[in-house]
Amino acid sequence: MAKILVLGSGMVGSAMSLDLASRHEVIATDRSAEVLQRFDGVANIETKVVDVADAAAVTAAVAGMDLVVSAVPGFLGFATLRTLIEAGKNVADISFFPEDALELCHLAQEKGVVVVTDIGVAPGLDNLILGYHDAQMKVQRFECLVGGLPKKRTFPWQYKAPFSPMDVVEEYLRPARVVENGREVVMPALSEPEYVDFEGIGTLEAFNTDGLRSLIHTMSHVPDMVEKTLRFPGHRDLALALRESGFLSDDAITVNGQEVIPREVTSAILFDQWKLHPGEEEFTIMRVTVEGQEDGKTIRHVWNLYDEFDPETGISSMSRTTGYTCTGMAECILDGAWKVAGLSPGEVVGRNTAVFERLIQHLAARGVTLRHETVAIDD
Repeated sequence: MAKILVLGSGMVGSAMSLDLASRHEVIATDRSAEVLQRFDGVANIETKVVDVADAAAVTAAVAGMDLVVSAVPGFLGFATLRTLIEAGKNVADISFFPEDALELCHLAQEKGVVVVTDIGVAPGLDNLILGYHDAQMKVQRFECLVGGLPKKRTFPWQYKAPFSPMDVVEEYLRPARVVENGREVVMPALSEPEYVDFEGIGTLEAFNTDGLRSLIHTMSHVPDMVEKTLRFPGHRDLALALRESGFLSDDAITVNGQEVIPREVTSAILFDQWKLHPGEEEFTIMRVTVEGQEDGKTIRHVWNLYDEFDPETGISSMSRTTGYTCTGMAECILDGAWKVAGLSPGEVVGRNTAVFERLIQHLAARGVTLRHETVAIDD
């Protein structure tokens, strides 16, 4: 039984602590003692108040741990990961920070630690799929369409955030990088909208967000790559109006003699409107397409994921799909199935067929299933 520290006990972090506690000793942390009360009476889970903004506190908390799982907010993720690596700890990370994780590769190799970043659903599971196929074929095109949405559509946003609203706002602001004809192209977030039909759901709207991340560098040989976020039609127009009108700006303005940051005010307002209430049903949907040359033929692999809120456990689909991908990776690090020293994103891990298949089985054992279809395309 390993000793695991989970940094962050929000929706996803708490789901991971509960899953890992069925097999290991877990210390669940958060800066809020109130949040940690959700683990009262849960076997194999101890709790500790830790402010991850305090590097010394993080270093002290991880002493004696076999593995650290980082589920901190994105704006704290990079600095936290650097602290964990400097402390000599193996890490599975889902914090989705804006900085380039690959900048920490040399430090991780120097410390001899095993670190896997962006190992959630997207980025994460889609990266694993691309890496898996890249080891078996000459990939020419990669596309990921992904979104977490409420089952009940409510005016005006038709959206609820399964993770921090501030991180969602960041997705709508950060320029989106895509790869077209072998060249990196930077597009505004929310650009190139298109309608996509999904069986059992209906029509969703897809638009550019900066989801390729490490793939830009590690998969530079793939000529066409894009990730798009999925929302109900109409949501994008509202988000675009907010952005273009300055409501998401970080530039201070003066209101009645007081300086305010529009983005902070908007995020505070949206927090209540986007908050998923306990028991509120939602779903996660993802379609990953990998196309290229395999065994002398043009082959298209399509992976479809659909997962819903679990009413028995009260765990959201985004927590399940993101968290269980990460806990599966944690198991592979703990038992040495993945022992590559340094920092590895999901696409590097996915090239290991045994680890990839194990992670898919880990998800399936928890009711998160993917449907894989293979289509031969006529030249």
